[in-house]
Amino acid sequence: MIDKIVRSMAEAMAGIADGSTVLLGGFGSVGQPDALLDGLIEQGAKDLVVVANNAGTGRTGLALLMELGRVRRIICSYPRSSGSVVFEELYRAGRLELEIVPQGTLAERMRAAGAGVGGFYTPTGVGTKLAEGKEVREIDGRMMILETALHGDVALVEAWNADRWGNLTYNKSGRNFNAVMATAGRMTIVQAYHIVPLGSLDPEAIVTPGIFVNRVIHVPGVTA
Repeated sequence: MIDKIVRSMAEAMAGIADGSTVLLGGFGSVGQPDALLDGLIEQGAKDLVVVANNAGTGRTGLALLMELGRVRRIICSYPRSSGSVVFEELYRAGRLELEIVPQGTLAERMRAAGAGVGGFYTPTGVGTKLAEGKEVREIDGRMMILETALHGDVALVEAWNADRWGNLTYNKSGRNFNAVMATAGRMTIVQAYHIVPLGSLDPEAIVTPGIFVNRVIHVPGVTA
């Protein structure tokens, strides 16, 4: 019987190695898997490469993970935002590497990874520093740069509903990066607010099929 529900955070985080590339769902704080972030902090993996929309705020969650010295490199679209104090402190001190990727390109790089596509050409970034070192070619009269697929060793995802096979649905804007990251992680770990019986999810409403999911942990407390 397939059952991807794990009973503890320690079980959910087991096996995440030092040096892993971690895909972190969410758009700012919306849809961010905060419980899994706390679990990763407790688990202890270090020298991480984190892929996220932004670089955290305040001194909790992703910002705390960075402040503890556990993140070597961050790949994101918006490193500076309201409250990104930890990122700025670490980056100015030379203690954190940064790769900026335009938001649409970031999403597409992970979608490509999940689809088994090695890369794609895009006009975004042509003629800027973001194009340095990348292949450039003309396609249909437009200059485009080659962007490669972005895989994660681990994807940490927030979902609204999950069943024991790992089929997922999301709540409105909480879907954001979570869906593409779920497909791009070699091991995808999900915090779900509701665990529902197998067969109760409308197949047409399932966003992430369970084939992409390895572990699900129930994180109750959100009802709307």
